Amino acid sequence: MGINEKLKQARIAKELSQGDLAKLVGVSRQTINMIENDDYNPSLSLCIKICKVLNKTLDELFWR
Repeated sequence: MGINEKLKQARIAKELSQGDLAKLVGVSRQTINMIENDDYNPSLSLCIKICKVLNKTLDELFWR
């Protein structure tokens, strides 16, 4: 399973829309969409923010 699918599944499990997650981590909905579509490589700090919101580790979400 790719990073994009892991992120999407974790977001949906928390019942968050892309817009909800984006607001919680301080980016645009389009940024979350691009990460989920594997069109954008997020910075480490953004990865950490996403992990904290979704209660996941970096390994769980962003390690192939």
